[in-house]
Amino acid sequence: MAAARRSAATPAPGLAPGGAAAISTLPGVGPRIAEKLAARGLETLQDLWLQLPRGYEDRTTLTPIRLLQPGVPAQVEGRVEAVERGFRYRPMLRVALGDDSRATLVLRFFHFRGPQAAQFQPGVRVRAYGTPRPGQRGLEIVHPSYTVLGDDDGDALDDRLDPVYPATEGIGPATLKRLIAHALDRLPGDEVLELLPRGWLDGQGLPGLREALLTVHRPPRDADVGALLAGTHPAQRRLAVEELLAHHLSMRRQRIARQAHAAAPLANDALARQLHAQLPFALTAAQARVFGEIRADLARPVPMLRLVQGDVGSGKTVVAAMAALMAVADGRQAALMAPTELLAEQHLANLCAWLEPLGIEVAWLAGKVTGRARSSALAAVADGRAQVVVGTHALMQQGVAFHDLALAIVDEQHRFGVHQRLALRDKGGEGGRVPHQLVMTATPIPRTLAMAAYADLDVSAIDELPPGRTPVQTVVMADGRRPGLVERIRAACAEGRQAYWVCTIIDESDEVVAQAAQATFEGLSVALPGVRVGLVHGRMKAAEKQAAMRAFKAGETGLLVATTVIEVGVDVPNASLMVIENAERLGLAQLHQLRGRVGRGSAASTCVLLYQPPLSRMARERLETMRETGDGFVIAEKDLELRGPGELLGTRQTGLAAFRVADLARDAGMLPLVHDIGERLLCEQPAVAERLVQRWVGGAVRYASA
Repeated sequence: MAAARRSAATPAPGLAPGGAAAISTLPGVGPRIAEKLAARGLETLQDLWLQLPRGYEDRTTLTPIRLLQPGVPAQVEGRVEAVERGFRYRPMLRVALGDDSRATLVLRFFHFRGPQAAQFQPGVRVRAYGTPRPGQRGLEIVHPSYTVLGDDDGDALDDRLDPVYPATEGIGPATLKRLIAHALDRLPGDEVLELLPRGWLDGQGLPGLREALLTVHRPPRDADVGALLAGTHPAQRRLAVEELLAHHLSMRRQRIARQAHAAAPLANDALARQLHAQLPFALTAAQARVFGEIRADLARPVPMLRLVQGDVGSGKTVVAAMAALMAVADGRQAALMAPTELLAEQHLANLCAWLEPLGIEVAWLAGKVTGRARSSALAAVADGRAQVVVGTHALMQQGVAFHDLALAIVDEQHRFGVHQRLALRDKGGEGGRVPHQLVMTATPIPRTLAMAAYADLDVSAIDELPPGRTPVQTVVMADGRRPGLVERIRAACAEGRQAYWVCTIIDESDEVVAQAAQATFEGLSVALPGVRVGLVHGRMKAAEKQAAMRAFKAGETGLLVATTVIEVGVDVPNASLMVIENAERLGLAQLHQLRGRVGRGSAASTCVLLYQPPLSRMARERLETMRETGDGFVIAEKDLELRGPGELLGTRQTGLAAFRVADLARDAGMLPLVHDIGERLLCEQPAVAERLVQRWVGGAVRYASA
């Protein structure tokens, strides 16, 4: 991101001549304004060139006041007819404006100063822009932008659309707009600005960079505003393709740089084969294939970085366990890090069950491990007695020292901040070696998104569920049918089966229409006197939460009322019914993860999605998708379409997502072209590739591949 710290004396290689100049060289920029802009990552002229508008205002025409429509932004011009100042709850200024259409519009201000109010004398000519809305005395505009015109001022209107820039704390919109205009006046010609091959741009029908920037910042009055607001204008596509290319190049270069590091080659698979032989189940063909890919990576003296994605219950953990055994067989250590204690403990239970019979010590490190237990675990990790270490972010704390970490496994990696993943990677072995990295996710990632977000990873997919898993029937039901649902739970528990009831909040709230977990627990306990009901939510003490989970897993509890803390990490094969309260409030990926908690045994399973009518269009599409398919990859594609990539990947944390123009869902069709030209630039023009990365990514390069 442009927030990379750099000085004007040493411009980054990606800055075009002139673009490296500090913002302080612009008129009106003193140290205080420069400091506020720098805090937002705006330090050079090029940063201002790439600070793109979030919208546009059309001030190229005047609308007669009589023709104004509520909710439709417009520019008007008229004379002040009356001024009223009042103080009812707070200071207020009303200015009545009339024009030749013989209609009146009220301009209303709540924040104003005396000199400002004094401008509005009856008869003064005012030009104002804003969005009219119905008021007490006809249409009014609250806090319009306006200009007081003298009688000798001309009637000239703007010949271009007016850009609206994102708010910048401490900098007024007029100041930012003026500074960007000054910066654009220093924009060099394409001969120094352009980095992409002209022939390639022409073939795609895209303008050069200079023309694209000027069009986006200063669109002509006849520009396609709809396309600009949708981000599909050729000028925006030109900027998006360069930004996507820069991010692709940064990750590809990171991959190349990582290959220069050394990693311990792990080629001994004897322990992995021993575990395989002792498992009470057979690996699926997909699991065997993915482990073969991991084994080939680990045998090389360069660090592996592989993403294993697989649907809920596809068996990623056992593949990770076999990979860990490759490190152990070579006399080294493996670590598995999970984002929550619940999920980490699930992994711990599985790994202990599989590895301890093989004589392998598994250590446990989490925030709640304290005192003597923590000291003992840290000592075992440091001297190598603990061959496999499982934990949460506690694994990355400064006091944790590994004897020889050869493999770092990160589960649900998109939930970790990028610095955390780097901290684990940096705990590698001696002699400059780095550990191999295995990244796992149960959130299937659409192919287009993986192409952009994980260009530096090898991607494997466990696309097959173990035998015996029964498809889950999904039912969408309005909240009014709850009583029948309670009877269904009573019948299921009477047959010896178990059920979940998932709520989206913990405490009652007047502002959120949702059933609180606590109230639901109490109500269901009364409605189901013959059923033992448990409760789990994130605010419970860890010991209480684990006791409730153990009771449910042991079959002592028939119904578990829970918040979404059970989204990951709970495996109860006897649970065959799930009710998700206020399902319309959750995203597709989360609904799919929750649904994956049932259908883990041989009994026919059902997931009921309860919703509060009326449904929005997006909520209806989400619930319909859940009803129609259980394929996580299909659901991921739909999730990308509905929500965009930011929420899907947690990209605020990844270091990838500082996209200013590009939208991975909208611009997915450009990715094959981006990849093609990216590989050509890396091979034929590495210096140009470097300048592109610096222009768009800057100092975030280190984090783009963590």
